[in-house]
Amino acid sequence: MFKENKGLPTRDAYGEEILALGKENPDIYVVDCDIGKSCKTLGFAAELPNQHINVGIAEQNACGVAAGLATCGKIPFVTTYAVFGSMRMSEQIRQEACYPKLNVKIACSHGGLTPANDGASHQGIEDMGILRTIPNMTVIMGGDFYSTKKLVRAAAKWDGPVYLRFTRDAIPFIYDENEEFEIGKAKLIKDGADITIIANGDILSVAYKAVDKLEESGISVRFLDMHTIKPIDVDAVKESIEKTGNIITVEDHNIINGLGSAVCEISAEMGKGIVKRVGIQDKFGESAPYERLLEKNGITVENIVEIAKNLLK
Repeated sequence: MFKENKGLPTRDAYGEEILALGKENPDIYVVDCDIGKSCKTLGFAAELPNQHINVGIAEQNACGVAAGLATCGKIPFVTTYAVFGSMRMSEQIRQEACYPKLNVKIACSHGGLTPANDGASHQGIEDMGILRTIPNMTVIMGGDFYSTKKLVRAAAKWDGPVYLRFTRDAIPFIYDENEEFEIGKAKLIKDGADITIIANGDILSVAYKAVDKLEESGISVRFLDMHTIKPIDVDAVKESIEKTGNIITVEDHNIINGLGSAVCEISAEMGKGIVKRVGIQDKFGESAPYERLLEKNGITVENIVEIAKNLLK
């Protein structure tokens, strides 16, 4: 059962873990794009100045610098906002990091609707979808502070390009510091027989509340944290379809080409299962409180519960 709590932003988890990794391994570098305060890399810059490069507001150049470092055996983390790391840099990521499969990590704060009042220009709602289409790219979003720390550490050990997405604002704790995570393997939070809910990132806590509501009404729910969008855990999705038949995906991302689309692809290839996608309804965000933006897109406990009950009628 989900326990209500305030939690912490996952960008804070990144700031803590990248500093710890840098102290352990001198090959870990941070390539900043002049927003280290927002992306929580000021501590890294202060304590490890020889492993830190600030290229200024020049994201495309940052990717090129990171690619060069990677050819020299370094493990660079390009750090910026999700809108810039996925779109302004997309050509450089494709050509300079993914095509030669270099060990470049793109670490981005302000993912999804969490920038809220900053408006559509800062809300990266397409990022994971864009980058999951590029060969050799791995795409990850942790569901809380502790899972993000573990996944940042796993990304540093992963051979090849990785995109990591973080939240600006605090999101609730789901896990504790002892939980372990593996890239490409979904975390089964709860098993069930009637319906499957698959969620990730900042929306994991919203989905968890919906799971509790459904179970209170006697519905058995299988609940997965799909922290890795690519490579998605195909076996976990197939097992869910075989066990429950019905799946609801929940994400803070455009419903096109995100988690929901990835699950639909597996279902279609199996030729079985019904998938309902809850997420941003293929429209830009706006300046408003985070919860209001979720509500306007139907990313709510009430909507998830209603969809589940309708599927089971």
